[in-house]
Amino acid sequence: MTYSGAVKVGGPADVHELPDLMISKVAVGPMDNNAYLLRCRATGEQLLIDAAAEPRTLLNLIGDSGIASVVTTHQHPDHWGALREVVEATGARTYAGRYDAEGIPVPTDVLVDDGDTIRVGRVELTARHLVGHTPGSIALVYDDPHGHPHVFTGDCLFPGGVGNTHNDPEAFARLIDDVENKLFTLADETWVYPGHGADTTLGAERPHLGTWRERGW
Repeated sequence: MTYSGAVKVGGPADVHELPDLMISKVAVGPMDNNAYLLRCRATGEQLLIDAAAEPRTLLNLIGDSGIASVVTTHQHPDHWGALREVVEATGARTYAGRYDAEGIPVPTDVLVDDGDTIRVGRVELTARHLVGHTPGSIALVYDDPHGHPHVFTGDCLFPGGVGNTHNDPEAFARLIDDVENKLFTLADETWVYPGHGADTTLGAERPHLGTWRERGW
């Protein structure tokens, strides 16, 4: 089946099947958060990005094989609302950006810095530290050796713009600079999986960077 990335709360997951990695996207909670379950096809090991809400939904998605780790993209509560329950049920190792970990009430096992590698089975993800939406937001880049890259952006990049910087011009400037310098260096075909809503590609968003800078959000 063709992956679209279109999911809704209470609905089924949508699954993006790559040669080495399975990506299952589900929407949860009152803020329509996206959570992503990554499964290494060679080893079966699994990693969850953002245990946002609805622990039962997430645990059903994870299944009996469990998960090795949970990555929290940033410290806002709608992205870790189910983290404690998921960790208690699975024993998963927790990851978060170094500068956001204190804002997450579940202890972080691994503090993540820019350029760090996070593994799920034989698959490697590269962390990118993006400042502006929060001090320690991280995006995760999977550079698929069989095709184009894939990037999980949390609340730092969406279709139509960067994340909310709360009318702070300095935070906006830092965020759009980080997004441009650390993510838009990737190919136009790079698939973007945001923290809420529909997916996009860098090629679809790249022509609008100047407009975003001019409007200031």
